[in-house]
Parts: sequence; C-alpha cells; structure tokens
Amino acid sequence: MNGFFDIPSDLQSSYFGLISTHLQEALIPVLVGFLLSLPIGLLCVRVRWLYPPVLWTTTVIYAIPSLAFFVVLIDYTGLSKLTVMIPLCLYSLVVLVPSVVDGIRSVPEETNAAAQAMGIGLVRRYLQVQLPIAVPAIIAGLRVAAASSISLVSVGALIGNQGALGNLLTTALLYQRPALALNSVVTTAVLAVLVDALLVLARRLLTPWQPPSDSKARRTALRTAAGPSAGDPSTTAGAARAPERVS
Repeated sequence: MNGFFDIPSDLQSSYFGLISTHLQEALIPVLVGFLLSLPIGLLCVRVRWLYPPVLWTTTVIYAIPSLAFFVVLIDYTGLSKLTVMIPLCLYSLVVLVPSVVDGIRSVPEETNAAAQAMGIGLVRRYLQVQLPIAVPAIIAGLRVAAASSISLVSVGALIGNQGALGNLLTTALLYQRPALALNSVVTTAVLAVLVDALLVLARRLLTPWQPPSDSKARRTALRTAAGPSAGDPSTTAGAARAPERVS
C-alpha cells in the first residue's frame, strides 16, 4: 500500500479532489441525459413510429468510440471537462430512452383511462401517474448508465488530463508506480458500487408499493414449499393427534 494515496503534485489535485471531479464528470452527463430522455421517451410512446429511428440513432452514437468523439469535440470545446461530458451524456441515451419508454408502456391502460376520466391533462398525467409507476424501469436504466459513465470518464486522461481518477493510470506509467494504477481501478470500482447502491435505495424509497425483491420472494417460496419446520410445536401436536390407521 506504499504510495497508494500519494498523489503526484503535477496532477494538481488531492485524492478526494480526483474523486469529486470523477463523480462530476460521470454523473452530470447521466443527469442531463435523464432529463433529455423524459420528453423523448414520452414522444416515442405517443408517436410509435418515431421510436425505432430514435433507438437506431442512439445506438449509432453509442457505437462511436469515445476517444474519436473527444478528438472531434476538441476543436469546439477545447481540452476541458465539457469535451468528456458531452459524449457521456449522449451515450446514456441509448439506455435511458428505452428505460423510459418501457416504463411508460408498463402503466396499465386502466390507470391511464382512469386518470384521463378524472380530467388530468397529458403533461400532468405523465408526471404524476405514469412516471411514478415507471420508476423501477427508469432506475434500472440509470444504474446501467451511471456505471458505464463512471467507467468511461477515465478515457479523458488521454486528452489533457481530463480523466479524473483515470489520470492516475497515465501517471502510473510515467513514474513507474503500479500502486497508482491500482488506486485508480479500485476507487473507480468502489464509486460504481456505491452509486449503484444509492440508486437501489432510491428505488425502494420511491416505490414502497413494490413487491419483495426476487431473492426475498424466492426464499419465501422455498419456506412455503418446505412446509412447517420439524421443531414447530404445532406440527408436533398435529402429528400426535393424527388418527391411527384402521386395519
């Protein structure tokens, strides 16, 4: 662990400063992508023929290598955080738009009809009825987008040290210090796990009406299938009262 947290001075940032920068460059694009996906998703649901070309466009954008994206943007945004954040925002749409669309489509027609019968307008129905029900699907998309974005930020180290924790990778090669590379990999993985856990917690808080998780439901089903335990007094008593077989 010697030198694990010893950040070279030429990075002009502390360990926690790199973490803060990494989270900013990773999560702000996801947030912007989420805000963009909300109206795009609603439009795709309302105009069904629009969804395939939108999905095709986001998939093509996602297929563009991030480094090539950075090189194209340098002429317009320079060697800045914005050069890293714009591609990450566009990449997130390939996950978030389908999540929003699938979430809205999962709302029962009876619910939509009831809201419409109550005189709730389109925008209000979308915000107050459909989106709350679509939260599980949207959170699932956010989890994938956030993990991907946290990972891809490190590529920014190749364009003017804009990779936050990824800068430790190039510095490790420059100074022959493998501990810095290990620091970058481990810290990035821990950040991804923590952000994912926070999103799971947010889903549970926003959807208290959701059934138990799959693992919990599976354990409940196994207990039910196994029946009462051998040490259950009621089982023993029931067995004692069982009638004898008549020969």
